[in-house]
Amino acid sequence: MGASTDGLSRSAFLILLALADQARHGLAIIDRVAEASAGEVKLGAGTLYGTLQKMVASGLIRETATPPDPDNHDTRRRYYRLTPKGDRLLKAEAVRMRSLVRAAVAGQVLGDL
Repeated sequence: MGASTDGLSRSAFLILLALADQARHGLAIIDRVAEASAGEVKLGAGTLYGTLQKMVASGLIRETATPPDPDNHDTRRRYYRLTPKGDRLLKAEAVRMRSLVRAAVAGQVLGDL
């Protein structure tokens, strides 16, 4: 998983975050990442699907046959959900990031948050 400074890549973290509350298909993941990052991150299809493949191979996510909204289901879509391993890694990464942000605030790099 393309790690960045001892953690997940930004794309991998945001994809895990997008899947934290429910299974999603590719376009829904792209939309959720854009929303969660206030439009700062726009995942391209190549980045998304390449990262999804690596995450499936690493056991962080898995394809699921159960769509989150059966009434709005397209059989061509592939849905992904977190595995317990992916959930643990997402939480651990969030804790790691929180400690880094606290250090930046304490060092007056970010000011008061």
